[in-house]
Order: sequence, then C-alpha cells, then structure tokens
Amino acid sequence: MATASPAAADGGRGRPWEGGLVSWPPAPPLTLPWTWMGPSWGQHPGEIIEFPILKLNGRTMEIESTFHMYVQPVIHPQLTPFCTELTGIIQAMVDGQPSLQQVLERVDEWMAKEGLLDPNVKSIFVTCGDWDLKIMLPGQCQYLGLPVADYFKQWINLKKAYSFAMGCWPKNGLLDMNKGLSLQHIGRPHSGIGQSSHMSPWQPDDCKNIANIMKTLAYRGFIFKQTSKPF
Repeated sequence: MATASPAAADGGRGRPWEGGLVSWPPAPPLTLPWTWMGPSWGQHPGEIIEFPILKLNGRTMEIESTFHMYVQPVIHPQLTPFCTELTGIIQAMVDGQPSLQQVLERVDEWMAKEGLLDPNVKSIFVTCGDWDLKIMLPGQCQYLGLPVADYFKQWINLKKAYSFAMGCWPKNGLLDMNKGLSLQHIGRPHSGIGQSSHMSPWQPDDCKNIANIMKTLAYRGFIFKQTSKPF
C-alpha cells in the first residue's frame, strides 16, 4: 500500500521513527516516522514512543489524513535525558499513553477507515532509511510477542529513492535531501512531532519533511518504487 509518513530512524543510532506511507494512482502514500529510544541512548531493547503517520494523495502528494499517538514504553518506562533533549518528548507526554499493542490496533483501525486495507487499493510506507520497518518495529514486536501486519513489510526507503533521482547518497538524511532539493527544513531535526494548530494538528516535523521531499521529486518526474526486499 502506498502511504506517506515521517522518515525512519537513521542507522539505528536512536532517533524518531521517520517514515511514511505513500500512495500513487491508484494507491495513496503514507509517511510514517515514529520516535523511539535506541540502544545507543542507554536503553536496550529500544522502544517506540511516538507513532505518527501522514497519508498523502498519490496524484498531488498533498496530505489527506494524519494519525498520531504517543506510546507508553513498558520495558524502560522512564525516558532518558538524552532522549528528551534529542526529540523534545518529555515524560509527561508518554505517561499513561497506550501500549505499542494498543497503538498498533489503532493504526489498523485508522488504515481501515482510510480505505487502505481494501485489496483493490495499493499503498506503501515511505521511510527515511530501512531501520524502522526492517529492524526496529519487527524487533520490538518479536520481543513483546506481537504480530507485524503485512502492510509494514514493504516500504520505500526515501534515501534510496533520492539517490536514484539525484545521483548522490544523502549521508545526513533529511537535512541533506532538503539541501539538495533547495527545500527549507521544517522544524527541528529528530523531532517526531511538530507544533499543533487548529489548521493542521499533529503533523510531525519529519513526516512533513518527507512529504515535501517526495512531492518535489515527483514533480521532477521521479517515479517511486518499492525498495525493500520481500520478507
């Protein structure tokens, strides 16, 4: 399925999950960046603490719908100071929030409501790297004994797509891609969540950056294709 979401965590060094779900005709894209506490932050195993998704229109690459929830960490309930400093997420934001299992159930409900589970609709997640959907989510689900939905098992790595289109590898992820496309970076790096407003509540910074990069590449004629290998 094609969906646009925030970019995925880069290289396993511990950052928000930045990924997305993108759809193009007839599929919608989704951007799916989540924030997590990684081993390099003194926490092992890592845990997802924020789960935002943007759904993009496959033709216009405009944002059509948003999903956002914070996640209560259960293995290491206390956020580290480094985690808070890097992501802007404080303890009060995750205390009392749903568990990962509950959030994944809500994601499935949202996907169904958006028509993304219709077998006639093709969509795919877009991430800023392979880590989020290849390592982070499957690893935490395995640790907790949770199933991984099939729609999380295929994705587009935006870094690879960018390198195919531009001929160079974005070593610094979203920052390099925005610079290479002469785009202004939205928000702060590694921030899973952006400022909310009555116009566009809960649109994560990394998600919006992924969506902008995808839109720019699409307008230049680039055709997005799945980059992940079948599980």
